[in-house]
Amino acid sequence: MAYIAHLDRERGREQSLLDHLRGTAELAAAFAAPFGAEQQGYFAGYTHDVGKYSEKFQKRIRGADITVDHATAGAQLAVQHGDPFAGLCIAGHHGGLPDVGDRYDPSSAATLSGRLKRRVGGDLADYSAYQTELTVPQTRIDPEIAKDHAARFFFAHMLFSCLVDADWLDTEAFFNTSARTPLGERLETLLERLEAHIAPWWQADSDLNRHRTDILRAALEQGVGAPGLYALSAPTGAGKTVASVAFALAHALRNGLQRVIYVIPYVSILEQTKSVFEDIFGPDSVVAHYANVDFGDDERDPRRLATENWDAPIVLTTSVQFFESLFAHKPSHCRKLHNIAKSVVILDEAQMLPAPYLKPCVWALAQLVRRFGSTAVLCTATQPALDALLENYLPGADVREICPEAQQMHARFRRVRYERAGVLSNEALTGRLSTHAQVLCIVNSRLQARAILEGLPEAGSFHLTTAMTPEHRRRTLEEIHHRLKTDAPCRVVATSLIEAGVDVDFPMVYRELAGLDAIIQAGGRCNRNGKRPLDSSIVWIFESEQRPPRIFDQNIAAARHILREHADPASPEAVKAYFDMLYYTLRGEAALDSKGIMASIEGGEMACATIARRFRLIENEQRTVYIPLGEGAALVEQLRRHGPSRALMRKLGQYAVSVYPETYGNLPIEPVAEDAGILLDVSLYHGKTGLPLSVSGGQAYFT
Repeated sequence: MAYIAHLDRERGREQSLLDHLRGTAELAAAFAAPFGAEQQGYFAGYTHDVGKYSEKFQKRIRGADITVDHATAGAQLAVQHGDPFAGLCIAGHHGGLPDVGDRYDPSSAATLSGRLKRRVGGDLADYSAYQTELTVPQTRIDPEIAKDHAARFFFAHMLFSCLVDADWLDTEAFFNTSARTPLGERLETLLERLEAHIAPWWQADSDLNRHRTDILRAALEQGVGAPGLYALSAPTGAGKTVASVAFALAHALRNGLQRVIYVIPYVSILEQTKSVFEDIFGPDSVVAHYANVDFGDDERDPRRLATENWDAPIVLTTSVQFFESLFAHKPSHCRKLHNIAKSVVILDEAQMLPAPYLKPCVWALAQLVRRFGSTAVLCTATQPALDALLENYLPGADVREICPEAQQMHARFRRVRYERAGVLSNEALTGRLSTHAQVLCIVNSRLQARAILEGLPEAGSFHLTTAMTPEHRRRTLEEIHHRLKTDAPCRVVATSLIEAGVDVDFPMVYRELAGLDAIIQAGGRCNRNGKRPLDSSIVWIFESEQRPPRIFDQNIAAARHILREHADPASPEAVKAYFDMLYYTLRGEAALDSKGIMASIEGGEMACATIARRFRLIENEQRTVYIPLGEGAALVEQLRRHGPSRALMRKLGQYAVSVYPETYGNLPIEPVAEDAGILLDVSLYHGKTGLPLSVSGGQAYFT
């Protein structure tokens, strides 16, 4: 019998099973080589499909309507040859990494232990014919990893990534006659482009710009350091985005690292950073990976393909995508992991790492640095208090500061004063806001934002919240930027989405009491470019008469304490005291791993599927509402006529709003999926404030 792995009926071609195993093995070995697991990568790739040597599978691939478990055979063979890591990866190379389970538990059929109990002639078809074509290669397990429970868990995910990416790429190469196009320029070329872009900056025309170039110069110089853990603790407005990527490129070239991965908390900042990087490096060298990125209709666009495995020189992604991938178990989510090894990972706004998952996130970064040759850069104006966690997971590691004279830089970049305004009613607040031609007010809830907006003069007043579609927010921001530049009236009421990285510059900011990091980020939207006097550039911190959402209680309690104890709430000392109090006093260490992820990993459970389901940075109970306005109307009609496609749904994402189930259930919706639908009455979508917070009896309530 001629044993085949794939059959292309359209072109009448076959891929031999032996060719597929060799191709997958060679790719997997190359992917695992950067972290010293080349031999295991080859072994996993070479044995992953031995179950296809069964007569039953060969009948199925040639058209028989039968089901065949071919992955368990390879898993059993790997374990028999002394490599349970490869066995786990092979077992999950289609359905996802399973829990290892307990071999004595009779209910563990879906676990690796349960699958190892399956026997030929019972649950498994006879695959012994593999011996006519294959000689099983040698494999080797690193003893340091084998004896460390936590290291085993992480290593299994990285090896799994090598296997599934190799499997997919070899299969894709067979079915697609056009090979993947290499993406982007070499890192040397990208650094040259960056140097050309920043060349005019060295002739700084102000003290502020001279301080920015000091940080940029230090970033380039510090790039020569060895891989490890770095911090860029620069104030808001210091040019961290360009400085951090300058460090990353210089560092990657000096140390033979593969790529730069920029991890960003919000899509709004990601899109802004993407625009900056594409302007510097060109669009073909920058791949953005987030939910609604639009690559057009070309399914073979190299940038689209690179989002599958991050095979690009510069990758931009969200914090959710990055960290959930590190703990994922599905092949499609894990393909990219091996390409994080020997890369520079920049965590933008590192203070926004979610506290309930802080321990596993820091542990994962430590694993990348300790065992996989990566460099991590914590990039923020308000460095969180991570010293204790880093010492625990990366003992003896020295966090090297990139910013020169980081403590003094705070004073040099000080452009605002923080003042307390006490408790303000909505009427008092709107009265104060109305006296300013240009002012930004940031509050803790959409309900509060809409209430304040209603009290402002309609002309020149704007709103920014997640109740608006991304396209609506983009248009609104364009109008805000235009008014700020032309000194036209511009009063903006927003929720916190405007704080992190949105490039606006107001002469005055009002910020409802929140976490200290949020208050300082709000300060970054005031006198951003240092062109106004310090005394008149004020961030007013006020408290509302309405109770803030409970989710902010601990952040507000910590901030209130720091505001009493520190004259300058933005000072490095105040920031450190804030995070120490928030993490270790108010919340306690247990709250930094609220799902018990690290207890499971360190306990040696190897519960890959279970942990993946528990590790969700965003517990997404929300539903998607598509708004058929503007271009969104044509896109919705296209959806109705032709059904969903990846390109169409990404475009529609710009005309979508996420709402909670109770709101979704009261809206007039035409369902298009279990958790998504089209808004049938577009009059409910307000031109300034977006979707209503609630709907009852056909009446929309925006406040």
